[in-house]
Amino acid sequence: MPLVGCKICKRSFYAKPSWLKLGFGKYCSSLCQRLGQRTGRTINCHICNKKTYRSGKELRHSKSKKYFCSKSCQTKWRNSQVYIGARHPNWKSGKFAYKTVLRRHNIPEVCRLCRTKDKRILATHHIDKNHLNDKLSNLAWLCHNCHYLVHHDKQAEKKFMEVLV
Repeated sequence: MPLVGCKICKRSFYAKPSWLKLGFGKYCSSLCQRLGQRTGRTINCHICNKKTYRSGKELRHSKSKKYFCSKSCQTKWRNSQVYIGARHPNWKSGKFAYKTVLRRHNIPEVCRLCRTKDKRILATHHIDKNHLNDKLSNLAWLCHNCHYLVHHDKQAEKKFMEVLV
């Protein structure tokens, strides 16, 4: 049997003459054969510079043309570049953070009218009805029922204003 050199690792191995006639006998092992069939290329991770292999399909279908070694590196890049502020799909112009204003100032989460403590039904009410005014003095906790009444019933609104004073 003739001695042949592997195309990948250059190690010598014996190949049958019939294999060589048919065009086989190029690789010393199944591992080297799989490595020889790769059509992609080795690239560096955009975040950590670690070398990683990407197939041709993965290289063609990348929108950003940035490649990563793992999902964690991809997430680091996305959270620092792509999905910040107005570019995030859930962005709401930065004006709707009034619940956190009340929570940050440790205002007890209790409805100002009916005194219910169920956090699932509490909403934030703007006292002057200006949603752009997110000052602490303009915000109050109300349950959904009382919130609706304050906006649509004059007596409930009057009662709410008395409670505030």
